[in-house]
Amino acid sequence: MSDLKQRIEALYRSDVRGSVLLIACLWATILFVLLMTWAYIPHGGIKVVVVIAAAAVLVFNTAAILAMLNHYKEDKDFIYGLDIKNADAFRNRQS
Repeated sequence: MSDLKQRIEALYRSDVRGSVLLIACLWATILFVLLMTWAYIPHGGIKVVVVIAAAAVLVFNTAAILAMLNHYKEDKDFIYGLDIKNADAFRNRQS
């Protein structure tokens, strides 16, 4: 595998790890807020609305992040190749 391919794979894996961490933080935060505020919601109907809204936020944001990762996977040579090219040019200009 060429050096460029290795660098592209490293950047892609880093983005995947970051995205998984962000999804986990999103779920933990939404569920924590839901749990901590549950006792203060006075009416059962409002509780249902809050649960549906929280579920919608979790599902749609998770789907958006996974779609982004899929796009990155499909076009990683272009996306990360361009990043590496620009980073190398910047580094060479600094020297």
